[in-house]
Amino acid sequence: MANLKDVHGYVDSHADDFIQRLSEAVAIPSVSTDPSRRGDVHRMALWLENQLKRYGVQTRAVPLGQQEVEGKILEYPPAILGRIGDDSKKKTILIYGHFDVQPAEKSDGWDTEPFELHVDRESGKMFGRGSTDDKGPVLGWLNVLEAHHALRIELPVNLRFCFEGLEEDGSQGLDDLIVTETSKGPQGWFHGVDCVCISDNYWLNTRTPCLTYGLRGIAYYQIIVSGPGSDLHSGMGGAVYEPMTTLISLMGKLVSVEGRILIPGVYDGISVADSSELQKYQDLDYSVADLEKVAGGPISLSDDKATVLMGRTREPSLSLHGIEGAYSGAGGKTVIPATVSGKFSLRLVPPQTPDDITKKVVSFIEDEFAKLKTKLKMKVEFVGGGKPWVADTNHWSYEAAKRATETVWGKTPNYTREGGSIPVTLTFADNLGVNVLLLPMGRADDGAHSTNEKLDISNFLNGTKLLGTYLYEVANINSDK
Repeated sequence: MANLKDVHGYVDSHADDFIQRLSEAVAIPSVSTDPSRRGDVHRMALWLENQLKRYGVQTRAVPLGQQEVEGKILEYPPAILGRIGDDSKKKTILIYGHFDVQPAEKSDGWDTEPFELHVDRESGKMFGRGSTDDKGPVLGWLNVLEAHHALRIELPVNLRFCFEGLEEDGSQGLDDLIVTETSKGPQGWFHGVDCVCISDNYWLNTRTPCLTYGLRGIAYYQIIVSGPGSDLHSGMGGAVYEPMTTLISLMGKLVSVEGRILIPGVYDGISVADSSELQKYQDLDYSVADLEKVAGGPISLSDDKATVLMGRTREPSLSLHGIEGAYSGAGGKTVIPATVSGKFSLRLVPPQTPDDITKKVVSFIEDEFAKLKTKLKMKVEFVGGGKPWVADTNHWSYEAAKRATETVWGKTPNYTREGGSIPVTLTFADNLGVNVLLLPMGRADDGAHSTNEKLDISNFLNGTKLLGTYLYEVANINSDK
């Protein structure tokens, strides 16, 4: 792999340029969940498309529809599709990533401005919203493209790209795009794809790289309880049914303090881990201390490593997220809110699906509400969700990623499942009928979605090398193509 050595050398010699490009990307506040920032997400899409074009990638910006917000029609940011290489003798890899980010304000507790990349050379960390989720990994692919373009080295595989700007807001329209393009057959953008590679997750710890082969699904709900025509003075307490009291009662029936979901039938069909599977969890380079370090406190539900890992990745969970409509400001406010909504979600594992779980959730809450015999009104709303996903780690793509990891990091990777969700993963797997690999760049302590999100410089640069090396290993590995 003489060419690969040159590519690695290019990454080392252009490290500052790559960091500067990441700084430019972080500076675009592409917050997809904030309608006032919609223009910035469109600007980020255009920026990324122009970057791809610089390196010979054929691109297409695909409209994904519209939404109405406060009487105004807003265009969803387009998906950016790209393609480079059409050699039938080469494998074709589809790369997915997203260029939108979570909201962030300095006042949230950031030490630096969230949309200004702060490069701390002493600690080797780069702080900024989107640095690790997911602009850093997306730019890792740009770095690989630039190195080959500048060195005039032909890519070892054909590449297809699918980058979206709505991942943090439910990936609106993306599933339909994938289905549509797949249905076009040879004329479709994804025709001929041999596997999918996604870099939108993280190592299990801060020491050992990993390959991820499973994700939990998600089903998100809210319980809305109402009664009074308007907020009431708490002097009315004791004379009326209060929505907040009822809501708290209902939410308290969903899950135990030990994390056991209390909704009947939720665990139906989930297999019990046998001794062989339990040993795999025990063999991972991970500890309860790793979990508690990331959590920021000694709060693990168990002192057994396998139990903790399975609870985080293999078993379903239910989390209570918040209450809307109640007073949450500083000081006291003696008010009985007229309408409150409690928000919660379940993380799902095979064979659970959002449709099946929703029936059980709604039935349980309606039954529990009826037992309270109040005069209030209650409804349960399904907000959205996605199915869980598990891939075959014996596939040649995983073997290529393992070899690439050992080459770049000098370590055999952990094979992990993630507790979070990337619904598009299953959409690709189901519609394209190919293996999907999650090949992370960042570490467990990067703080995606949190304050002071960061990406280590070493992970950015070695992560770039890893992505490039993976392509060469794919090209050289034995398979049907």
